[in-house]
Formats: sequence, structure tokens, C-alpha cells
Amino acid sequence: MADSPHAGILIVDDDSASLMAMEEVLRSLGSRLVTARSGEEALRRVLDEDFAAILMDVRMPGIDGFTTARMIRERKRSRYTPIIFLTAAQEDLASMFRGYQAGAVDYIVKPVIPEVLRSKLAVFVGLHDMNRMLNAELAERAMTEQRLRTSEENLRALASHLQSVREEERIHIAREIHDELGQALTALKFDIASLAKGCSTDQSETVAEKSQATATAIDRIINSVRRISSGLRPEVLDEIGLGAAIDWQAREFQRRTGIRCLVELPPRFVDPDKDRSTAIFRIFQELLTNVARHANATRVEVKLEEQEDGNGLHMTVVDNGRGIKSAELESPTSLGFLGLRERVLAFAGSLDVIGEEGQGTTVSVTIPTAVQQPVFHA
Repeated sequence: MADSPHAGILIVDDDSASLMAMEEVLRSLGSRLVTARSGEEALRRVLDEDFAAILMDVRMPGIDGFTTARMIRERKRSRYTPIIFLTAAQEDLASMFRGYQAGAVDYIVKPVIPEVLRSKLAVFVGLHDMNRMLNAELAERAMTEQRLRTSEENLRALASHLQSVREEERIHIAREIHDELGQALTALKFDIASLAKGCSTDQSETVAEKSQATATAIDRIINSVRRISSGLRPEVLDEIGLGAAIDWQAREFQRRTGIRCLVELPPRFVDPDKDRSTAIFRIFQELLTNVARHANATRVEVKLEEQEDGNGLHMTVVDNGRGIKSAELESPTSLGFLGLRERVLAFAGSLDVIGEEGQGTTVSVTIPTAVQQPVFHA
């Protein structure tokens, strides 16, 4: 009954003839008509289902209409259900005031005029139907929003997982290149030097020149291996920590681009866990890349510090370049900053970018050091 698509009207009267007459008058409304022969039965009815309106006889044995209406109003489910009082006698103003005080929206004296009663109830039925449709729409919208939030959380968790997998692959490849290829090239260099020493005197000059040229080429390859390995995963990040890795990357950036890079670290900086260290380092690398490509800057200042409450890390990167525009930040093609924000959001952190034309750009990154990791929802 509670799930019926038709709005219900509750008719409360202890007189069977009055109940039948009301049902006959209201049948043409097309609403679901429910009857109750006492105040107690009416209270049970409103516990089971919602009604568009309640027609309540004032005088009934046991609990009268006034008391029943007051008790209906006290219940959360039926607090706003319209109640129309019906009485067979001409009531004085005091009784009418008592009815309105009990929660009535109207007071009708029997015998009722069918057209008037139907018109009044049709309004309440229409309002009830509109309210029910609105509630259904709101519930559907809430469910859709929840699905979108869940989908967003899943995508963010998946992106975080993919970044973690990519970092692990970089670590593995960097170690393979550094350990295997680097050692093999170093051994080859020693073999060539040994071979040159063992050659005859007549061949020594030619062999020495060729071996020297080969050794020089191997040195270049070794340096390339180290550079590629460091680009994939700097050893300093794993061996010494985030602070040293930031300082090393800044010096490498300055050497490679000629842009002066100043780093400020706290005297007793404590490295966060591996995931946060990696995230902050990768964000720093991306910001330096943006400076080199787009900023036209001559100086970059970097500050890494712990938050005052000790529950997070704060990094600020400031350049003196052309200054990023808001349109560039909001552009759908600005994938670099989108990726940075996703990295930060994976740790419930924040990333703020402020740019003034001709005044440079300031990027502030905050990452909490103690936060629940995103969970992938199946």
C-alpha cells in the first residue's frame, strides 16, 4: 500500500454511513481511499503509509479528533500531512480555534458540499504528487552524484595505482641499466686497456690510439647510462632522501639550463614515506620542466618545509618568468597541471598556482603526511 502510485486520502469517522458517503463523494478524484473508524486506528494507518490529506471527524468515542490530530502532528512521518476537520454540529469559534491549534488546515461543517470538498482535496493530492515526484528526482540525483563520486574515487585510485606501478618499473629499469649495463661497459673498458698493454711494440702506438678512442666512447656511453638511469629514478632519492634529491635535481637543472636555482631546506628535515617522497620529487621535476619550457625565467627559488603542526609537507616553487595566465590553468589542454593535481589529490593534498603577468609564477604544494589512502571500489 505504501508504494502505491496513487495518492492516498485517510477518512476517519466512527459512523459507517458517513464513511460510505465520503467514499462516494471522493471516488471521482481517482485517489486511493483508506478508512479508519477510530482515532486509534487512524494512528496505526499513518504509521504504515503516507497520505495526501486526512479527513477527521471531530467527535469520536475514545480519542477524539483533536487529540488524534495532535498525535499525528507529533510523528515525524505525518508532521506535515494536511488535516481537514469534519463536524456535524455548528461549532463555536473556540472549537474551531482548538482545531486549528491541533494542526488542522481547514474546518468543514457537515453536510459537506461535494464539489467544494473535492476541489480542496484535489489541491492537496496535486501537491502530494508533485512532492513525491520531486523527492524521487532528488533521490535519483543523489544516487547519480554518489555514482559519480564513486567513479571519480575509482579513477583517482586507479591513477594513483598506475603511477605507483610506473615508479616501480622505473626503479627496476634504472637499476638494470645502472648495474648491468654500467658494470658491463666498465669491464669492457678495462679489457680494452689490458689488451692494449699486451700488444707488441710495433703495434702499440696504433692500438693505443684506438683503445683510447674506444675508452673515450665507452666513457660517453657510461655517462649517458648514468644520466638515463638518474632520469628514470635518481639513486639519491632512495639512498639519501627527498631533501638531497631536491637539491641534486636543482643543481642538475641549473647546469643544464643555465637558470639559477636556489633551494631552501629546513636544517633538520625528516623525509616522509616513499610514496610521498616520490610524489613531491616528481612534482618538483615537472615544475622545473614547465619553467624551462614556458616561463622564460632566469631564477627559480624552491622552499621545502614541514607544516607547523608536523602533519604535512609544504613546497613552494617561485620563478621570475612571464607569469602563467588563469586561462592557461583552466585550459583542458593543460595536462601538466592536471597531472600534478591528481598526484596531490591522491594524498588529500592541495596545489595552488598564482601567476601575474611579468611578475612570475608561484606554485604551492601541500601534502599531508598522515592520511588514509584512496580505496578502489569494485
